[in-house]
Amino acid sequence: MDAATLIEAAIKVHIVLGFILLGVPLIVWMERKVIGHMQDRIGPERVGPFGLLQTIADGIKLFMKEDIIPSQADKVVFVLAPALTVITALVATAVIPWGDTIQLFGRTIGLHITDVNIALLFVLGATSMGVYGIVLGGWASNSKYPLLGGLRSSAQMISYELAQGIALVGVILMTGSLSLAEIGRAQAHMWFVVPQFVGFVVYLLAGIAETNRAPFDLPEAETELVAGFHTEFSSMKFAFYFLGEYANMMVVSGVAITVFLGAWQGPFLPGPVWFLIKLSAFLFFYVWLRATFPRLRYDQLMAFGWKVLLPVSLLNLVVTATVLAFRSAG
Repeated sequence: MDAATLIEAAIKVHIVLGFILLGVPLIVWMERKVIGHMQDRIGPERVGPFGLLQTIADGIKLFMKEDIIPSQADKVVFVLAPALTVITALVATAVIPWGDTIQLFGRTIGLHITDVNIALLFVLGATSMGVYGIVLGGWASNSKYPLLGGLRSSAQMISYELAQGIALVGVILMTGSLSLAEIGRAQAHMWFVVPQFVGFVVYLLAGIAETNRAPFDLPEAETELVAGFHTEFSSMKFAFYFLGEYANMMVVSGVAITVFLGAWQGPFLPGPVWFLIKLSAFLFFYVWLRATFPRLRYDQLMAFGWKVLLPVSLLNLVVTATVLAFRSAG
């Protein structure tokens, strides 16, 4: 690998990490403002114009808070668990393309950190590892409510990631590729959300559950578990869990955009701008769900995953494979 390639990779890594680390405070601000308006409240307004600096102030506050580790906790795992949640989310962003290619200084530069031929499997594997941060954090706290939250998260992940993965197989069959860049290019004439609408809905619902967001936020469930798996965490350890949750939201949204909603494709505007517009719409949808729907009961959560989403995703896969088989035979 030559020096120019290394410099190019380093610049793209810094762009993606900077976008996520700066984007999370903006997403939190948007969530507070949108929910405030939906619930007839003002939301943050005092720190900075329109309250834009409120999340920065919250970050400073978390950084300055006392870092408490319970006396009976497994200290090594307790410290590593929040970092694991963040790392797996950030690693998954490496293969998500935010544009096609550009010509710069005589080089063809792909608008992604890297493009591998198993990118979709890589994302699913990395995001699946994220549950270890929650499970280990709940276990290492040596406390009842965090342990229950961690167990709920592991059961929830197992229940929904199967349907989530199967929902993507229809698109894989249509494109014959696991590369997210190739899947994005294949939607130049028609977005896959049209022939794969059922798969899109299943992936969307499973993705919300995978990120532990309302109405599937049973691992936290403040009314039942105080705060669930992160009850005993404070200061920057809690901030890492916070960062990991929102980074995972961006990963799930980015994969949904790339696989089903045309990736960077769109008229008039540059590809990265279209990707950002679609990402913002997805994140707004996350917030809208949180402000609208009540939390499911735990038995409803498990039943919905196993008895509804999994059979629907399997049916969608069978129908897609049958249609493609008839077309190839004809």
